[in-house]
Amino acid sequence: MPLWWPACGVTMLDQITTRIFADGADLDGILALAEDPRICGFTTNPTLMHKVGLTDYERFARDLLERVHTHPISFEVFADEAEEMRRQATRIASWGENVYVKIPVTSTDGESMAPLARELSESGVKVNVTALFTTAQVELIAAAVADGAPSYISVFAGRIADAGVDPLPIVARSLEIMRQAPDSELIWASPREILNLVQANEVGCHIITITHELLKKLDGLGKSLEQFSLETVRMFHADALAAGFTL
Repeated sequence: MPLWWPACGVTMLDQITTRIFADGADLDGILALAEDPRICGFTTNPTLMHKVGLTDYERFARDLLERVHTHPISFEVFADEAEEMRRQATRIASWGENVYVKIPVTSTDGESMAPLARELSESGVKVNVTALFTTAQVELIAAAVADGAPSYISVFAGRIADAGVDPLPIVARSLEIMRQAPDSELIWASPREILNLVQANEVGCHIITITHELLKKLDGLGKSLEQFSLETVRMFHADALAAGFTL
């Protein structure tokens, strides 16, 4: 059971102000999560779409947007040149008022997409600039979107941690930098565990993206560690019995 805070009758999750966006490309899963009050928005990308076997990008997006009208949803361009990114971004943005267009921070050869992000943002396209790993990148993108439409900046904290680097100082510094862009919000992207939600909240990050699979662990937030220990012992014992092990 979740940990209940004394005398106030709220769970640990109730104390968290960082908003949760579900990250995935399973249409049925997204529609189910749209009914979950804990979920405030959605993100997806071509890799997630490919993994679930999607072949018609626009059909998937339009099917989703016909059913989900109030949650912000981010769809990513898949071009690699600025001109084609611009065309795709304009088309994607036209699909709905709740659409944010994901633009990679650079092209595949490392060319900055900050000028494109500025152009799109200032023309009214809500962008989600993605795959940022450094505060230098955040400085560049925050300046680019500072005078534009509402936007997101996605720092891939989980992958930063995969490199053996503590993402918390980078996220904290990113928030300071983004004060120059008051209509832009910071996303803690690619979390690896539910602890990352707690960390994102402690540092004041606006949003965290969590995969559908990782969301299954959300109910364990605040669980008594003694109870968790007992459940684990019982699991090992039950699995040993089910396997029919003998010595």
